[in-house]
Amino acid sequence: MVTTTDELLRLLADLESDRVERKESLRGPDGKDRICQAICAYANDLPDHRGPGVIFVGATDDGRPSGLRVDDRLLLDLADLRGQGRILPPPIMTVGTLEIDGQTVAVIRVEPSPSPPVRFNGQVWIRVGPRRAIATLDEERRLAERKRAADLPFDSRPMYGATTDDLDLILFEREYLPSVLPQDVLAANGRTIVQRLSSLRLATVDEVPTNAGVLLLGKEPTRHLPGAYVQFLRVEGTDLSDAIIDERRLDGALPMVLRELDELIRLNIRTAVTIGNELRDIRRSTYPVAALQQLTRNAVLHRNYEGTAAPVRLTWYADRVEIYSPGGPYGAVTVENFGQPGVTDYRNPILAEAMGGLGYVQKFGAGLTIARRSLADNGNPPPEFTADPSYIGVVVREAA
Repeated sequence: MVTTTDELLRLLADLESDRVERKESLRGPDGKDRICQAICAYANDLPDHRGPGVIFVGATDDGRPSGLRVDDRLLLDLADLRGQGRILPPPIMTVGTLEIDGQTVAVIRVEPSPSPPVRFNGQVWIRVGPRRAIATLDEERRLAERKRAADLPFDSRPMYGATTDDLDLILFEREYLPSVLPQDVLAANGRTIVQRLSSLRLATVDEVPTNAGVLLLGKEPTRHLPGAYVQFLRVEGTDLSDAIIDERRLDGALPMVLRELDELIRLNIRTAVTIGNELRDIRRSTYPVAALQQLTRNAVLHRNYEGTAAPVRLTWYADRVEIYSPGGPYGAVTVENFGQPGVTDYRNPILAEAMGGLGYVQKFGAGLTIARRSLADNGNPPPEFTADPSYIGVVVREAA
């Protein structure tokens, strides 16, 4: 583990280690891209070091400070590389500083990903010795087969009993692939459908769909995962015992569920029109679309799909909207720190990657911040969260 100043100094001075890269600055049109490639390569950890890789920004090739100005703006820019959606699934990384002879160097520490292969702009980057390059098909396969821990993330595990016949391969080719891979990568890719599914961790090399594959492309996901749907209720009053105006069950492949969910949100939001002081119409919606989108997408992404038949529940009352997601906080997120800015983790990293590629996640870790800001701008009260070990709930109240 690279945790102390002495360890970082030793690594910076070790010119032969393949666990370290040095960048003098971010200058040049591809300065940030090269750092992203290095982050991707260390997250993939093809040599299987099982330890972090470190990128020093503001250091020369021989390990001396380059004189780069390392300030808060630079550190924020480096930290922001994680959440831009270009490195997927999001890498486990931290950004800090190291003082050397009165000068400051930025330090990016990248942990091996529990769910490789990791891609930058759709391509898998690796580092072996002095070589950093795009992975070959065989190297990608090695990464896809690797199990870094006794227990892979749920969405990475094979769904035994399912076959590729259970997947909508037309959806995969026509919608999913063009969304998650750049056009030039697709054009140069001569792989079979099964190889592509395996490369994207939607199936194993033995052609068994993963849980992510079933959720994202399954013809009937609830046949294998009974809780993989969204239950929508529109209630006439303010209590669940009041009359039901509308009831929907949204199931099927996740891209279709997310589209239906967005449509339901828009259909159920009312817009009030009042006349302002200057005889101009003032329009205010009962809820901002962006806030409900972020909160429902978070519920679908971060929920626990394992060992439960409970759906995500969206209940729309006359004065509020309630959203409940099975499964409590996960990983670095706890009941105590839930909702704090910058605290995030991924129970389902492949789903996170897919929702980013499909355009349902604009910036990782920013969903709650966007929801809070949208509600405040619209005149709604702040969202009311309940974080329990078995579920996450949020209540959004109508604008006054």
